Amino acid sequence: MNPSPAGTLNSAIEPSHGVTSPPRRPRDPRLDFFRGLAMYIILIAHIPRNPWTHWIPARFGFSDATEIFVFCSGMASAIAFGSVFANKGFWMGTARVLFRCWQVYWAHIALFFFIAMYLAAIDTFGDFEKSYVNTLNLTPFFRDPIPNIVGLFSLTYVPNYFDILPMYLVILAMMPLFVAIANRSFYLAAAIAILVWFTANLGFIPLPAEPWSDREWFFNPFGWQLLFFTGFAFMKGWLPAPPVSKVLIILAIGFVVISAPFGSWKVFSWTNASLPELGELIRPVRGEVRDFRTKTELGILRYIHFLALAYLAWVAVGPRGSRLLPRRQGVLSFVWKIILHCISKVGQQSLAIFVFSMALARLIGFAFDQLGREPQIVFLGNLVGFTLIIFVAHVTAWFKATPWRDRS
Repeated sequence: MNPSPAGTLNSAIEPSHGVTSPPRRPRDPRLDFFRGLAMYIILIAHIPRNPWTHWIPARFGFSDATEIFVFCSGMASAIAFGSVFANKGFWMGTARVLFRCWQVYWAHIALFFFIAMYLAAIDTFGDFEKSYVNTLNLTPFFRDPIPNIVGLFSLTYVPNYFDILPMYLVILAMMPLFVAIANRSFYLAAAIAILVWFTANLGFIPLPAEPWSDREWFFNPFGWQLLFFTGFAFMKGWLPAPPVSKVLIILAIGFVVISAPFGSWKVFSWTNASLPELGELIRPVRGEVRDFRTKTELGILRYIHFLALAYLAWVAVGPRGSRLLPRRQGVLSFVWKIILHCISKVGQQSLAIFVFSMALARLIGFAFDQLGREPQIVFLGNLVGFTLIIFVAHVTAWFKATPWRDRS
């Protein structure tokens, strides 16, 4: 493998010189693949009482699909927005970011009202033992909608299920400042990002999540921005690609394996059942490291755990994802090519797929409540979910291509 950053992380965004309109470079298959993988995991994770959630990455370590989503979003932003800053200037780049913030904001608002509407419809026209509105704790919203609508639009009312897009929106809004500082001194920008993250982890930058309590946003953007801008810096080439080293690979694997029982209740239970003495040693340490694995402010253990996994994945897929692509002819290669296409296509339309899957997940959960959660029903429900997000990804790509325009 070529460990040079010029041949790996930042090669997809280097501007061309000497031409008015540089040709579009091919998409990085690694970015599309891992963003797509995160979208599938996020769908599985948000289906209520979905047995498949027992096997998602969150059950085996500190980090989960949220870290994949945020890190890859940072890398994708370096391509989508970083090139605008570089080629069109700071103010045009800022305008491009603000337009994306506008899209994310209204996606968040539309997602909330759509889910609130169909949960209310289920409660209104159905005859069920439980209130589906209350499953997302939306009863206070319907009970007193006037101040809560104001809170929803001002992002001071952020129910737990709807907290990822507001976090992403705030981080996007921070991007122009980060780019402006980094263009003068990347070390200063990195120091500020670390300082903001550290301040958030000390609890000094909370954001109110609802007007009737002191609950904070579940995802504090001032903590999670560190991971986003780490991905951004790697893709821009401000951070060099790490070397492919046996020592680093062993250290990364060692950290992932050793930390598993401390970051995962599932792995701890296995460890405690098979080695009770070791379990008794681990139990108090799990309590001691709780503040360092917090999800709200992105605790340091989650950050390191994800970087270790990301490094192993980066090494595994090879230069520019060469090992992802099938090399031989045959049935297995053909099947893998289809799977790769389905995952990558979803990754290319991450915002649309995220919004759709969050809405879809509650409907699949409702179907499970009515039909049961036997293995065959769960398999069919998840498969239907996968099929629908693949379909939506293709439809979204078709609309983005504006096929109705005259290309002549």
